[in-house]
Amino acid sequence: MTARVRCLLVDDVGENLLALSALLRREDVEILEARSGSEALELLLIHDVALALLDVQMPDMDGFELAELMRGSERTRHVPIIFVTAGVRDQYRLFKGYDTGAVDFLHKPIEPHILKSKADVFFQLYRQKQQLAQQLEELTQTLRLNELFTAVLGHDLRNPLSAILNSANLLERISKEDVVKQSAVRMLSSGRRMSRMIDDMLDLTRARLGGGIPLRRQETQFGQLIQRVIQEHQVSFPEGRFEMKQDGDLAGSWDADRLAQVASNLVGNALEHGEKHDAIEVTLNGTRPDFVTLTVTNTGVIPGEILPYLFDPFRGGQRRLGRRDGLGLGLYIIQQIVLAHRGRVDVLTDPQRTTFLVEIPRRASA
Repeated sequence: MTARVRCLLVDDVGENLLALSALLRREDVEILEARSGSEALELLLIHDVALALLDVQMPDMDGFELAELMRGSERTRHVPIIFVTAGVRDQYRLFKGYDTGAVDFLHKPIEPHILKSKADVFFQLYRQKQQLAQQLEELTQTLRLNELFTAVLGHDLRNPLSAILNSANLLERISKEDVVKQSAVRMLSSGRRMSRMIDDMLDLTRARLGGGIPLRRQETQFGQLIQRVIQEHQVSFPEGRFEMKQDGDLAGSWDADRLAQVASNLVGNALEHGEKHDAIEVTLNGTRPDFVTLTVTNTGVIPGEILPYLFDPFRGGQRRLGRRDGLGLGLYIIQQIVLAHRGRVDVLTDPQRTTFLVEIPRRASA
């Protein structure tokens, strides 16, 4: 069934209200009648209306004054207004009417077909607006439920995954057969990759549902943290080459584990997408009093069509179709961690090189 809409008629002459009501009343249209501007405002406090037809010439409060009051209220600001007048046609009144928010002017005597056609347009627009608002609410609720499910699933997967990793680690240490050892190593590698995926899923949910990624700040030496990250990647990628530069004071109040996650993801991306035989440049600059800057540079170019979506969850991952080690959430999570530190992250690319730049305040109050 078609949803009912309300139409407000305001006129100080009862015969005019009766005639307009007869023209517009239908099963799917409820007519609200007011004999003055004050009565109209009282009705608007109670009811949502799809259209208001206001008589211009009324005692105490004319149609223009009523329209100005409607435009000044958040509740009635977007109600379409059509002025109805028996006065002479003059440009001043037209300009004044449109200036107070009118969408149209009708002069008496009113042509019934024209009035019905104009009103039907606004009734249909109001119904579409209500339908879109309802669909948006339903989609929002569905999205929240999906993300809650993702959070619960990711949390519950940790226990069985921990058991698998512990068993694989035990097999690797106690077994003397090469086949078993190799199988255990593959299980450990796959399990750790799965653990990173679960962490990404949980971080995504925290960022979107929890209002941002939570931090545990403590005094941290950024330089030592970066050196540890590079050493870990050097073990995993012996063929990788790094050039590290440090300058200035690299101390601050940060979440060390989260910053290590940022650096690890950036270095891992550079190893994966950069040219294999070229060095990755990692630079830390602490010469500024309030901020520390990290840059990670590798040879290689990010396609221009991907740049606008680089930090979007899942969409940014389209640049790496077929990857087996992640969900395409790495850069999005980097961005959320940096934003949680009240910093910024950006990417600079030219025909030969790509640089990710992270700038983080030393203190939360900076």
